[in-house]
Amino acid sequence: MASITIRNLDDSLKTALRSRAAAHGRSMEEEARQLLKQALLRDRSANGLGTAIANLFKESGPPERLRSGAVAQVPNQASFAGLPTTLMTR
Repeated sequence: MASITIRNLDDSLKTALRSRAAAHGRSMEEEARQLLKQALLRDRSANGLGTAIANLFKESGPPERLRSGAVAQVPNQASFAGLPTTLMTR
């Protein structure tokens, strides 16, 4: 497995990491691994098409015509009445 060194880490971040690790019963190293893993998995799943579409409507919600319950009329079904039956038996 690979390892990394993080330099110039703010003391407040180190303190927060230590507190969070203690709260979860983990070492600081394990807590950092879990945080990185969660952040990277969340970023990967957030890039899907469905998420992108959902984000378009997150702030505004659905259009007013959908909120009011108004729905478009379904067009009439196609009618084959009057057509020769030889065209319909294939």
